Amino acid sequence: MTTVSDVAGYQTQTSTASSTPSVGKEFESFIRLLTAQIRNQDPLSPLDSTQFVEQLATFSTLEQQVRSNVNLESISTMIYDLGSLVASQWLGKTVSFESSWIPYTGSAVEFSAEVPAGTDHSALTIRDVNGQVIWTETLAPGASSYSWNGQTISGASVPPGSVLQFRVDTYKGNQQTGSVAPRVIATVTSVSSNDGTITIDTSANLSTDIGNVQIVDEG
Repeated sequence: MTTVSDVAGYQTQTSTASSTPSVGKEFESFIRLLTAQIRNQDPLSPLDSTQFVEQLATFSTLEQQVRSNVNLESISTMIYDLGSLVASQWLGKTVSFESSWIPYTGSAVEFSAEVPAGTDHSALTIRDVNGQVIWTETLAPGASSYSWNGQTISGASVPPGSVLQFRVDTYKGNQQTGSVAPRVIATVTSVSSNDGTITIDTSANLSTDIGNVQIVDEG
């Protein structure tokens, strides 16, 4: 990724060096031509100054647009380099992020739950795409993470590729106090940048903006 970044930066610098002086040279040529025409104009039939002003404004606008494009290219390169830097720091990290819908990959689903203070206990409910409950269990209080191995209430296993809805209901005594979405725990497999937004892909077959992610460990 460093090699790609360096090549992109080199190409941007080359474009900058070739585009800006070209516009500047044309602009100077126009000024010299304008000066010569005014100096040699017929006093009895002077040239229309309005046209010269309009042309001057057009050249000035063009030069500003080219400079703006060069600046945008530089900013784009900086964003790309930032994405590469972020990728090097996040790839392979174990992270957590909130998601109600989780695809079952065939491996155990690892997750945590941020329950409100004062919660006595909480319960996990998993539903299929039709809203049918396929699994429910009481979660051990105070645990840092939980795991579901794909088993259903009937004892069968969920087919890999199934997309399921996870919900954690919280209780105080026998009274339900609310529900929260679990935080999926997975490994970062890739990092990408699109229009300034950095997105991570994970081993859980889920993607999310990097602002939604928390690092679980530094390993």
